[in-house]
Amino acid sequence: MGIKEEMPLLARHEGVWEGTYTYVDPDGKIIDSHRSRLTCAFPEDGEWDYHQTNVYTWDDGKTEEHRFPGTYLGGGRCAFDTERIKGEFWGVDDSAIYLSWIYKELGAGLRLFELIVLSEDGNTRNRVWQWIKGGTCIQRTLINEKRVLA
Repeated sequence: MGIKEEMPLLARHEGVWEGTYTYVDPDGKIIDSHRSRLTCAFPEDGEWDYHQTNVYTWDDGKTEEHRFPGTYLGGGRCAFDTERIKGEFWGVDDSAIYLSWIYKELGAGLRLFELIVLSEDGNTRNRVWQWIKGGTCIQRTLINEKRVLA
């Protein structure tokens, strides 16, 4: 069996998602916001079992694109290790995926913990990142997305 069979919840995320990322400080004050378009795919060829492409767009016209190839580790776990981030993710039940990672340039002292919750119909998902440094949450990222292509 492969990644899609052993991680059926992740397989339900396949497609293109659009939404908004909102960054807030520990008191809930908005410190950044931008639009997003994410493509979640399971390549049939190549070295990656999972591949995600994120495109971010700000109101001032700034854009960023990041690619996150993933390797299936077995046992329902997947890992990614790019020039930007390193971490792992797995399903915790039939609707939630948990991720833990670091931004390499910021060092291992800052860890991010993400929870992704997929709706029953599979067409919306809500995500939250907690940025933890020294045991304290220094900011959160709130993400709401809708599937635009299956």
